[in-house]
Amino acid sequence: MSIGRELREQAPNGLRVMGIDPGMAATGYGVVEVRNGSLISVDHGVITTSPRQAFPQRLHAIHQTLQAIIGQHQPGCAVLEGIFFSKNVKTALQLGQTRGAAMLAVVEAGLTVFEYSPLEVKSAVTGFGKASKPQVQRMVASLLGLSSGLPATDAADALAVAICHIHGVVLHTRIARV
Repeated sequence: MSIGRELREQAPNGLRVMGIDPGMAATGYGVVEVRNGSLISVDHGVITTSPRQAFPQRLHAIHQTLQAIIGQHQPGCAVLEGIFFSKNVKTALQLGQTRGAAMLAVVEAGLTVFEYSPLEVKSAVTGFGKASKPQVQRMVASLLGLSSGLPATDAADALAVAICHIHGVVLHTRIARV
């Protein structure tokens, strides 16, 4: 789906960005490409791990799967959603370690890592920083022209962070021309 003249004129054709929404039970990923002024979902999905597995094996599975996806789709960079605050210390630590496994996979592939806060991502995709998950899902599906229905929540979040970065590239390009 075309998102306007700015994307056509200022986002490089072929720009391919991988978004990652890290989570221990479910890590969302999405690869978005700019093609002829349109945003295209190259691939998206959710990496799930079993709570029956030991924590280090779960991290390894996430790392290995992300490496394979990066190898298959060859994005130019990767973007992670920033950390939100959690009252549960154990959950926060596990999320931090999961983010570390994801970042390691990206850096090992030689890619630059960017990060955006949930507020920045929601604002870029929906225009409202406190948008609900279903609102983000619907906007992502609309922006990408997904006819197969709404992506899973974690995949939609990963696609949204990739879209946020592409919008940022357009903005920085526009500012650089001034």
